[in-house]
Amino acid sequence: MRRGISWALGAQLAAGVLGMAVAAETSGPEKNKEVGAVFQAGKHYKEIAPPQPVTGTGIEVLEVFWYGCPHCYDFEPTLARWQARQPEDVAFRRLPAVFRPSWYLHAKAYYTAEALGVLDKIHAPLFKALHVDKKTLDDEASLADFFAGFGVDKNEFSQVFNSFTVEGKVEQAKQAIQRFGIDGVPAVVVNGKYLTSGSMAGSYDAVLAVVDFLVARERETRATQAPAGSSGSAQGAPSNPTPP
Repeated sequence: MRRGISWALGAQLAAGVLGMAVAAETSGPEKNKEVGAVFQAGKHYKEIAPPQPVTGTGIEVLEVFWYGCPHCYDFEPTLARWQARQPEDVAFRRLPAVFRPSWYLHAKAYYTAEALGVLDKIHAPLFKALHVDKKTLDDEASLADFFAGFGVDKNEFSQVFNSFTVEGKVEQAKQAIQRFGIDGVPAVVVNGKYLTSGSMAGSYDAVLAVVDFLVARERETRATQAPAGSSGSAQGAPSNPTPP
């Protein structure tokens, strides 16, 4: 949602471009050039200027989301299937968006879960609690109760939730989103260089088809930049860390 974006469900476009993207993955650079003729900068994705640093050496795919966003919730199953088929050189990460004060608590909840080592347990159920069970998780007390259902001590939750570390990560996330030029969620950033979303690509499947195309482009770039005798899988990635 663009501070409430409307997702157009371009099913015909999604089917066509997704098929081409899969073909590009299996057929290499020449096929990816054909996909590139369909996916246009400024239309299906935009280039981030200047490119932002990424974490680690993999090709980073960064989902920007908000737990309260119904489009983000709907995107999750498609995104999970996409994640399951990614090779080792793709590094998937998430970044909680903070466009409004009400989003701030959910971003803190994300980083609290991460710090407590329960993010895998909490992430999908938190979406479900908000969008299916219609729970109101809009203050520290209600979030503490929710986390307690997953074995997290309420006092420990509060200590981490209000810690300097979590507050700092939320501020860094806000700054990163500004640098990326993101104004709605869900959005996906590829390797700090490209941004796409449903409003640009046309559907959830089309977003990930664009992502696959851009990942393949980054992979080709690394291969051409790699020194002789190197696989190139870790070449060309900025060493500076991005915000959490």
